[in-house]
Amino acid sequence: MYAINNSWWKGNDQVLLGWKNDDRLLPWIRNERLLRSVYALFLGQVISFLLALSSFFSSSVIDLGVNVPLTHSFFAYLPLVLVFGTIRLGRRQNIRVSWLYYLYLGFVDVQGNYLVIKACQYSTITRVTLLECWTIPWAMILTWMVLGTRYSIRQFFGAALCVGGLASVFLSVAGWGGGEGSKPLLGDTLVMAGTLFVAMSNVGEEFCVKKKDSVEAVAMIGVCGLLVSGCEIYVLELETLTSIKWSPDIVLGFAGHAVATFLIYTLLPFFLKISGATMFNLSLLTSDLWVVVIRIYFYHQKVDWLYYLSFATVAIGLIIYSKDDGGSNIAAFEDQNLNAHYQELSEGRGGCRN
Repeated sequence: MYAINNSWWKGNDQVLLGWKNDDRLLPWIRNERLLRSVYALFLGQVISFLLALSSFFSSSVIDLGVNVPLTHSFFAYLPLVLVFGTIRLGRRQNIRVSWLYYLYLGFVDVQGNYLVIKACQYSTITRVTLLECWTIPWAMILTWMVLGTRYSIRQFFGAALCVGGLASVFLSVAGWGGGEGSKPLLGDTLVMAGTLFVAMSNVGEEFCVKKKDSVEAVAMIGVCGLLVSGCEIYVLELETLTSIKWSPDIVLGFAGHAVATFLIYTLLPFFLKISGATMFNLSLLTSDLWVVVIRIYFYHQKVDWLYYLSFATVAIGLIIYSKDDGGSNIAAFEDQNLNAHYQELSEGRGGCRN
């Protein structure tokens, strides 16, 4: 494990060690594996709730007649650049990872978010939500191939239980008979491509935060994501932006989405370091259920009992999966011929070290 020096960004290992050595805690809690599992489960649900909050704000903007997903992404990356970019510049160090690698992460991150949102124009929300679950097998395949992660039978069962819990409630409540959208095949293709891009982004960032520098990773993904989304806005959304009649509600929607997404990217390295991309995507399955909770609070909507059953099923699946979650074998990744893509700092420099 590495520690990040000369910054406020503290490693998860230090937090867990403090909990473990706290005499006020009960003896049965002093178990590092248990603490890691509880910490990952809690942090995953915090991020899932923030994702639901960002979806709520973005959907509120769409309800006002403004559909510009790339612009949402642009304003989400902007605070990452301002905050983490400033911290990174203050260190006055060379980047540890090639800028081409970060450009790749920024590109796939932008495309993943855009394609999934774009698919909603051609397919139903039920189909999109269910097909988004493909992020999980993509993440498992990529972490196995690239990072050397090995999964147990119990983890496969826990992952299947999570997906099944979410799928059952949407199939039962919405069903497949309510229409398939204007172009269901195109919508399904966009979702599948989007989930692959999202998984590629998550796995790539997992490597950076576990073996390189978390602050640098977030800052550079913000910079590259800002550049990529800015270029695509000029091509795809500029005309729409010029025709928007801005109002306080629209500005509030953009601001709320940006703040929630900024918090997600801030907490994500903590989660990926202690767990991994697969557990992260499993945790996000509850975001659709958190959206329902938010709508209950704001709009006082009634909820079918199947939502509560689905939430409990996903939670049980996460607990089962986390019991064997030992993280990725990053060393296996480094043993391959990829070291040419990374610039190691000289021994005399301070900052992040392996």
